Amino acid sequence: MAGAAGAARPFSRLEWMLAGRYLRARRREGAISVIAGFSLVGIMLGVATLIIVMSVMNGFRAELVNRILGAQPHISVLSVSEDGLPDYDRLAERILAHPGVRRAAPTIEKQLLAASDDGNSGALVRALTPEMMASLPGVADPEEAVGDLARFPEGLAIGSGLAERLRIRIGDKIRLIAPHVKGTATAFGTRPRVKLYEVVYIFRIGMSQYDNAFIFMPLDEAQKFFRLRERVGAIEVMVDDPGAVERIGAELEEALRGEPIYTWNWQRSNGAFLAALKVERNVMFLILTLIILVAALNIISGLIMLVKEKGRDIGILRTMGLSRASILRVFFICGATIGVVGTVLGVGLGIAFTLNISEIQDAVEWVSGGSVWDPEVRFLTRVPAVMHTSDVVFTTLIALGLSFLATWYPARRAARLDPVEALRYE
Repeated sequence: MAGAAGAARPFSRLEWMLAGRYLRARRREGAISVIAGFSLVGIMLGVATLIIVMSVMNGFRAELVNRILGAQPHISVLSVSEDGLPDYDRLAERILAHPGVRRAAPTIEKQLLAASDDGNSGALVRALTPEMMASLPGVADPEEAVGDLARFPEGLAIGSGLAERLRIRIGDKIRLIAPHVKGTATAFGTRPRVKLYEVVYIFRIGMSQYDNAFIFMPLDEAQKFFRLRERVGAIEVMVDDPGAVERIGAELEEALRGEPIYTWNWQRSNGAFLAALKVERNVMFLILTLIILVAALNIISGLIMLVKEKGRDIGILRTMGLSRASILRVFFICGATIGVVGTVLGVGLGIAFTLNISEIQDAVEWVSGGSVWDPEVRFLTRVPAVMHTSDVVFTTLIALGLSFLATWYPARRAARLDPVEALRYE
């Protein structure tokens, strides 16, 4: 029998049976059971939190990029002169000839003051052709919209936040004041350029930086208002692959060498946002991994106490012929079981929470009576979440790896216990 015990194959039924009995602590071993329970819950919560946070960070970046690209060009071809781009139709045709470019259209972008009878606010005017306006997904198909985009050639389209500040509705008129544009000369000096326009479309993209500041104006009207004659401020370029704008921009500059232009793209314009998200994601990953590490350290504490409590049992098993390797595996199974069960429960909880995050947000807001996701601060109206399989797998491997490493030391300590010393005082 001793020979059979000593020659038992790795992770045999006997080893699993012993580990199971040790995990089911008796009353006098209640402290060990409590530590094991806290370790399991700690790993579960750490894994779930890590999956949820990584998914929210992924979703935040995806939503941010989608909404940015829905309201602004992938690449802007700009003039090196403040006078703008002349002969822009010919330039747009040359840009369209480049492979990967889907669309090229002239535009004008200027800052000015928008005023109504009830207030005023700084605004950013972007002038587009009606065809280009209809092709912007963030404006043509926003979260919310009032009015008729087909009437865009007759007036202005403005963001909902700006409309609320100015207390403007569809059909109301606003004054656009451009101090940098030379206006009418009077006896008291030159008056700034001022003109009334009707609001025909109010949109809500879901990003406050656009909803609170943007005014879209027909291109031909903008040329008259800003007195640009037959010039535009830039050519907006849409490409097939928005992630390749740096390469395509460099190729366009090379193809248009000799023209008084330079390129700018959405990644440069929003580089601070994207860099901040990347840094925040990495920092959050490290911080939340520490939660799993702390839970794994609790496994060490629990197993060391278990080894001390079971010293007599270990001595008897060793005298019966159970090998050091078998003892090691018994206690390794004890710790690994806590880690594996906690990780599996954490993955399940994290996935369930992520898939139902909108419903959970609604429930929390209903109970609290307020908003848990202020769009004025975070630019988005909902908590975004995009779960990547790679993040789930990586989190699972980290949790299991830390659990197994934490289990190794007390298991090895149990295996090295001298049976004579263990039974000396029994």
